[in-house]
Amino acid sequence: MAKAVRNENAIGIRRRSRKTLMTGLLFTSPWIIGFFLFQLYPILASFYYSMTDYNLFTAPEWVGFGNYKKLFQDDKFYLSMYNTLYITVVGVVPHMAYALVMALLLNAKVKGQSLYRTIYFLPTLVPAVAGSLLWMWLLNSQYGLINMGLSAIGITGPNWLVDPDWTKPSLVLMGFWGTGTITVMYLAALQDVPKMFYEAAEIDGASKWRQFWTITFPSISPMTLFQLIMMLISSFQYFTEGLVFAEATQSTGGPENSLLFYSIYLYQQAFSFLNMGYASAMAWMLFLVVMFFTLLIFRTSARWVYYGGEK
Repeated sequence: MAKAVRNENAIGIRRRSRKTLMTGLLFTSPWIIGFFLFQLYPILASFYYSMTDYNLFTAPEWVGFGNYKKLFQDDKFYLSMYNTLYITVVGVVPHMAYALVMALLLNAKVKGQSLYRTIYFLPTLVPAVAGSLLWMWLLNSQYGLINMGLSAIGITGPNWLVDPDWTKPSLVLMGFWGTGTITVMYLAALQDVPKMFYEAAEIDGASKWRQFWTITFPSISPMTLFQLIMMLISSFQYFTEGLVFAEATQSTGGPENSLLFYSIYLYQQAFSFLNMGYASAMAWMLFLVVMFFTLLIFRTSARWVYYGGEK
């Protein structure tokens, strides 16, 4: 009798589980259908086209791995990858460090704290194109405010937008202006750090610097991991700001192709030269590179990311 009751209960649990599953699938079905139609199909189609010679006007001609072999023989492929890696290596970590410092300052209990936070976040609301045009004016070598400020203290400013050695640093400099979102997310993480940790550290005589490295940074390390991965992915797709700066010099790649980033070169191949097969191969190569660095970060994160629930 007891066994029959247990079996009946198990059947009831399975029925409720199936009902819950079906209800969940019903509510998520718009996203699932949209994913298969508008994301999964284009992804699979791009992989197929990467194996073909395709220009939109003729039927795809199968070439196998010919497009991928051609990539490694293309000098602009290496140049665009170098420019993109420059933005990633030189830009990501300094921008994250700057955003963290600003979050620490904005987390201080001072009068007008909300106003300071609002003012700092405002540049993030400016569209990328408008912000780039503004910075082109600020970085103008003749009448830009930055060079005027440098000349006021006896320093001759560089030709930011013309000199190939300074075009990418100018973009890195502009990137500090748009770190509002990162700062706000760091600010939210800082406010979740238990105050009792700092109180105990002060009783033990720990300095502010010691408190940062033993309490603050480990507590916000999951947010740092998230920001690092998201900024890594974003930097490998760097496009709008570089394109606006480059077109100001009447060249898609900027002075000596110093602004020819990978996404811009991919855009050229796809929509200027209509080499859709080659562009698809470039997209998949970018996917592999980003996947490699993302997995590398995840593999090394166990050494420096701390989760409060871990024992």
